[in-house]
Amino acid sequence: QVQLVDSGGGLVQPGGSLRLSCAASGRTFSSYAMGWFRQAPGKEREFVAAISTSGGSVNYADSVKGRFTIGRDNAKNTVYLQMNSLKPEETAVYYCAAAPGGSIAGRIADFRFWGPGTQVTVSS
Repeated sequence: QVQLVDSGGGLVQPGGSLRLSCAASGRTFSSYAMGWFRQAPGKEREFVAAISTSGGSVNYADSVKGRFTIGRDNAKNTVYLQMNSLKPEETAVYYCAAAPGGSIAGRIADFRFWGPGTQVTVSS
């Protein structure tokens, strides 16, 4: 089992950048694929990005390709999401999540453990 705490959200202007972080507890962090999802008010939770256990493979939603970067540091039990060129419609609560099976396909059902979420607001 792993416990996740995500952080780094806040208010940013359109076109700005934010870096989200997720700290994981436990000695098995490196055995989990990690992902980021987001949920806007009144909408379903959606996939943003995922990274394999070693960090060698990544997957992004089409809407964020070229603007967002996911990374991990297994020595520090941390995964991060660098978000650039943010848009107002990307205002949402962002969640990090861990997938025991290692899949980075982005299916919510693959991710068993979730952080509490961090609010990102993109507004002028």
